[in-house]
Amino acid sequence: MPTIDAKAEAAKVQLAPSPMHKALSGEKPAMKVLSTEQKDQIEAELESLRDGMSGDEMFIKSHRGYTYDDVILLPGAIDFGVDDVDLSTMLTRNIKLNIPLVSSPMDTVTEHKMAIAMALQGGIGVIHYNNSIEEQSREVMLVKRFKNGFITDPKCLAPGAKISDVDLIKAQYGFCGIPITQNGKLGSKLLGLVSAADIDFVEDRDTPVEQVMRPADKLITAFEEDHKELQQLNKVLIDSKASKLFITNKKGDLVALMSRKDLLKHRDFPNASKNANKQLLVGATIGTRPNDKKRVAALVEAGVDLVVIDSSQGDSMYQLQMIKWIKSNFPKLDVVGGNIVTRRQAAHLIAAGCDGLRVGMGVGSICTTQEVCAVGRPQATAVYNVASFANKFGIPVWADGGVANTGHITKALSLGASMVMMGSMLAGTEEAPGTYEFVDGIRVKKYRGMGSIDAMTKGSDIRYFAGKKKIRVAQGVSGTVMDKGSIQHYLPYLVLGVRHGLQDLGQQSLQKLARARVTGALRYEERTNAAQKEGGVHDLHSYKKQLFG
Repeated sequence: MPTIDAKAEAAKVQLAPSPMHKALSGEKPAMKVLSTEQKDQIEAELESLRDGMSGDEMFIKSHRGYTYDDVILLPGAIDFGVDDVDLSTMLTRNIKLNIPLVSSPMDTVTEHKMAIAMALQGGIGVIHYNNSIEEQSREVMLVKRFKNGFITDPKCLAPGAKISDVDLIKAQYGFCGIPITQNGKLGSKLLGLVSAADIDFVEDRDTPVEQVMRPADKLITAFEEDHKELQQLNKVLIDSKASKLFITNKKGDLVALMSRKDLLKHRDFPNASKNANKQLLVGATIGTRPNDKKRVAALVEAGVDLVVIDSSQGDSMYQLQMIKWIKSNFPKLDVVGGNIVTRRQAAHLIAAGCDGLRVGMGVGSICTTQEVCAVGRPQATAVYNVASFANKFGIPVWADGGVANTGHITKALSLGASMVMMGSMLAGTEEAPGTYEFVDGIRVKKYRGMGSIDAMTKGSDIRYFAGKKKIRVAQGVSGTVMDKGSIQHYLPYLVLGVRHGLQDLGQQSLQKLARARVTGALRYEERTNAAQKEGGVHDLHSYKKQLFG
């Protein structure tokens, strides 16, 4: 066995300069860099370095059904800022919007206030049809007649109304600046105004409002005949420093109301969705019954920009016949068909002449179609399959249902959707129909599926082919959703979240995103249950989740 000279080895160690000695002496270690050959190797392999799967591999060849949560998108390379992301998209094959968001035609989501708010932000609202033809047409007209800053349907009271009536309006709608008119309606003679300052210290709440109101001659008013331009009225309101401007005709009848708060809120909407006449865009839903032909005619007269045929299962002879009838009688009116989840269904509706497709069956938070009828499809798979077929013919796809956050919106767009329809995400906002109430100390609004017994009793049963059956089978539920504030603040948060998503994907526009999906450059992976848990908030004792600030 060889012997080791310990003294000699120790001397070698002492003679060898340490890294610290080299640093102190100024001696620099040799830098390791990639050789030219290694750089060439990376460049040669770069094109084949694709993790994950293409869309076809994951959603068509696998023959599995995926929800949005089952899917994760793999990041790309970023060479642009988040503000440079272009979200413009096609609503139908003839209408283009600046953002890919549309509000659902549900009676607890979209009436004229929601439709106006969506259009101002660059999206669009679709008015529900759980109402009469006249009521739905009026909702459309209110959107088409809207001008920034105007309140065209203010709550009014008659002079004999009581202060308790003002209290009720404040509790339901959150304000108490109430115009007093002769008959308590818009269009009659303006008599005065009741505000919080007029009633705060009045103990008898049965006191008639005419005893406490400020008379009309003390209010800031403007004649509609003398102020044809919105800018003129804006100037009157700004110069007066008043909180409200009352627009009347020369007979003294109240025509409209302008609020300083709303003026500030609506003054600048460069992305607003407008037609050639500078009117806000709005859609409306119809059914497939013979009476719906009258509804279509009335909606066209009101100025609707598109109609959406509303059915839980869109591949029916009734819908095909309705599409053909509309295209024959109103060839310039765009029609969106649905709901569907397969390529074969899409083929039928496209052949009939529809201009857009609504995809989703039984995936909404309040929908129970899959549970009750055992028919439907997981939404991520449905959107990808339908879009992969429809896009060949230039037909935009709307992803309807299953969306609970901005990540889901980004996923829907990456799967081929041109638009994402939202119901529960917009319910609970100030612009959604209904009044707020408190449940366990939390401010909420009612939200119900159009297949719930509540909604079907009011008329939506035709959407589910229920007709005049003695027994209705519910395909939805009723519930409540938490207060989300105003669309004016909430929608910009959603849009920014989607912009960040596209930036992380390395796709600067929805057009480039679509190209990456078709070429296979956009990559997907399946998430296990553990991966889904890991991707959310975890391992905390408690936390506070604030969406935006």
